[in-house]
Amino acid sequence: MTHATLSTASSLITQFSWPELTGLKVLDLACGSGRNGLWFLSQGCEVTFIDQDLSALAELTHDKAHQWQWNLEDGSAPPLPQESFDIVLVFNYLHRPLFPQIAASLKSGGLIVYETFTWQQAQIGRPRNPDFLLTENELQSVFANWQPLHYFEGRLSDAAGTESAKAQLIARKP
Repeated sequence: MTHATLSTASSLITQFSWPELTGLKVLDLACGSGRNGLWFLSQGCEVTFIDQDLSALAELTHDKAHQWQWNLEDGSAPPLPQESFDIVLVFNYLHRPLFPQIAASLKSGGLIVYETFTWQQAQIGRPRNPDFLLTENELQSVFANWQPLHYFEGRLSDAAGTESAKAQLIARKP
């Protein structure tokens, strides 16, 4: 994975036809480098970055950026705020116990943007642990009562040509 891959927002975000974004509240959950949330910040959104390690965002100073250094898996983090966000981003992260909190954190009509590895990833690379891999159609099933705007499950290649098995979902909360 190249530095450009780490700092450029996902094509799932940059190629989607977004409505007016200015002023929307976005949660970048398990944000890592923050690349996707930073794209929304540049579009005029207020972005909350959550990760157990926010060192990649240490230089970020912006009045519309909030950083919450939380470990989402060890029970020490407070629950996600309910009905607080217009858009929730989750990329390359899977912790199934958070699904209900993620859904509850979105306002009615808000959008979930989720992309992570599927069970087929174990055949071509890491991660291999089934705890971190979606089963077939799992993401679609978790948000089955939501209005799907985009769904994909299969193999993707990044800018460097590295292949991965992923599921992508953009869906509107009822």
